[in-house]
Amino acid sequence: MHLLGPFSSRQFSVVIFLTVLLTGLVGSGAAQESQALVLRVPGGKIDVTLPEEKLKVSRQDLMNWIKSAADAVSHYYGRFPVPHLTLKIRSDGGSRVRHGVTYATDGGLIVITVGQNADIDELKEDWTLTHEMVHLAFPSMEDNHHWIEEGLSTYIEPVARAQMGQIPVEEAWRQFIRDMPKGQPMSGDAGMDNTHTWGRTYWGGAIFCLVADVQIREQTKNRKGLQDALRAILNSGGDITQDWDIEKALARGDRATGTHVLRGLYREMCDKPAPVDLDQLWRKLGLSLQNRVVSFDDKAPEANIRQAITAVRTSPQH
Repeated sequence: MHLLGPFSSRQFSVVIFLTVLLTGLVGSGAAQESQALVLRVPGGKIDVTLPEEKLKVSRQDLMNWIKSAADAVSHYYGRFPVPHLTLKIRSDGGSRVRHGVTYATDGGLIVITVGQNADIDELKEDWTLTHEMVHLAFPSMEDNHHWIEEGLSTYIEPVARAQMGQIPVEEAWRQFIRDMPKGQPMSGDAGMDNTHTWGRTYWGGAIFCLVADVQIREQTKNRKGLQDALRAILNSGGDITQDWDIEKALARGDRATGTHVLRGLYREMCDKPAPVDLDQLWRKLGLSLQNRVVSFDDKAPEANIRQAITAVRTSPQH
């Protein structure tokens, strides 16, 4: 659940990066004592360093957790975003997965913490690692465009997991209905590029992604969606290791869908509040939430769009 902001950023300073990296290498003992494993993924591999300390979950449990996250992201994008990812798992005395951070270093580096008392259910329910892996699939942005990086991960993580059957489709939409209001502009808002609160960065960015997904599908008669745009950006070389201007990335996505949705929506939202009528959007998609239970109305005007967003896709569409 996204009750607290994910501790994820690709814009940390060099000092913070070095501190985290050194902690991952030596914080729990000599680096050579850590367990190093390799996981093959579609189009590449993940070099995994497990913590020295004994955890409640087994090594195989951890590898299954990593594979589950990698499968969801690979399925959404048609392949794993980068040829080589270094994944460093640290441990602490807690019972949760937390503190995921993603960097462009060496083609992709994720540092994440698994509590020594975390159990198998915590791993199965975890969203953090999938969120971090989505960061690998989009170019690095300037600081004022950090919202698109976090918004994409916040939106894609539940969608990708739902497409893979890792969470119920109802759960993905429940999170959106419950949490997207946190991303609406408040008093004094100056647009996505200029308002850097937690809510606007994560859930405001996610609102942008959902609205873009719906508009692309409206304009293409549901033949294409945001997923097609993002696959095209990635397949044009736009992964985390590349520094792109946001206009370049959005233009490449628009070209893949034959629309101007991404650039048009960005210009609407970048420097002014531009609130979204979420209640109207839910009705149009055939969604309602009452007592934490999601109901679907398949007779709603755009129920087919809602169904398409979380439907399983078997192959990339370029």
